[in-house]
Amino acid sequence: MPDTNGGALEGVRVLDLTRILAGPLCTMMLGDMGADVIKVEPPGAGDDTRSWGPPFVGGEAAYFLGLNRNKRSITLNMAVKPGQEILAGLIRKSDVLVENFKVGTLEKWGFGNDWLRANAPRLIRCSITGYGANGPKGGLPGYDFILQAESGLMSITGPQDGVPTKHGVALVDVCTGMLASNAILGALQARHRTGKGQHLEVSLYETSLFMLANVAANYLAAGREGGRYGNGHPSIVPYTTYPTSDGMMAVAVGNDGQFARFAAAIGYPEWAQDARFIKNKDRVAHRGLLDGMIAERLRTDTAVAWGDKLKAAGVPCGRINSVKQALDDPHTAARRMIEEVEHPTIGTLKVIGTPFKFSATPTSVRRAPPLLGQHTEEVLCRELGLSGQRIAELRAEKIID
Repeated sequence: MPDTNGGALEGVRVLDLTRILAGPLCTMMLGDMGADVIKVEPPGAGDDTRSWGPPFVGGEAAYFLGLNRNKRSITLNMAVKPGQEILAGLIRKSDVLVENFKVGTLEKWGFGNDWLRANAPRLIRCSITGYGANGPKGGLPGYDFILQAESGLMSITGPQDGVPTKHGVALVDVCTGMLASNAILGALQARHRTGKGQHLEVSLYETSLFMLANVAANYLAAGREGGRYGNGHPSIVPYTTYPTSDGMMAVAVGNDGQFARFAAAIGYPEWAQDARFIKNKDRVAHRGLLDGMIAERLRTDTAVAWGDKLKAAGVPCGRINSVKQALDDPHTAARRMIEEVEHPTIGTLKVIGTPFKFSATPTSVRRAPPLLGQHTEEVLCRELGLSGQRIAELRAEKIID
């Protein structure tokens, strides 16, 4: 691959010691922005998600394929001395190290913050953990599903009279990866001023609490506990999903003016003058009544027909799509949210695009998600200067595959 890519992070090397979702998503985002990402995986099995299927495509798990483009993969047994010597060399040549080991693992191997300050003073180390390094739960492993439960996120998700429900994707992991990427960008900017790296901590626990957003603010500022409203909003009505004659649609009326336009568009302009519905606080107080009336009306036509009328009136709305419908939408293609890259065993592989666009330093999908250890010899030879004989010895010793 070319050494230049024009991305915002061109020239930045990232050492990816992560697995599963949050860490790989973080490093993939950095790679999309132009960083050179070296993914270090255990010999034999590699990242756990390589076996998370079906579905598998060309012998590769779709889960892994979705989180690991723009990376080079090497295998390395980091738990033994020869592997740690190679790891030390890679650290010295990197700008960023991202790891989601159990708290204390790098220190146990000899790569604590004191070693890093002495041997790689400009390195930015980002530790992604379950609960952080201290506190009553410090050092415990974290799992997205459990954090959705413990943080309160699950308690505010699901039917009002039903059971607490998790999100359809591992949203805490996803947001943790995004926050880690954001923190790393901040640390890189700070390094321009200080000339020094630093140690960042991002935990699933803190991310999940941060994700409570306005619900947390309601409790902290007003002592108001969160609750489940199905697809509704705790503070805005109408702001939920409704049945139509051929499926469900979402309607989001954000203010009183929009409500007047909404009422007129569905044939009931008098609602905007009804004392029960004039102001949002009135509509919240009569949520059940108004939602029932709206549902009865919207059942009389299709989601597309209502969508056309409401959008013409300036009312936010949308049909509830399947994943297939969303990804097949022409707007998805227009916004380059599906990219293609050539994979060594799959051929042309479609991957999700990058959700941020740069005018001068564009993101790119330059490398397919790597095969396990695909770049081991390339990295050891080119980046560390190891000879072919030494690489063969490491392979014979089971330090690499």
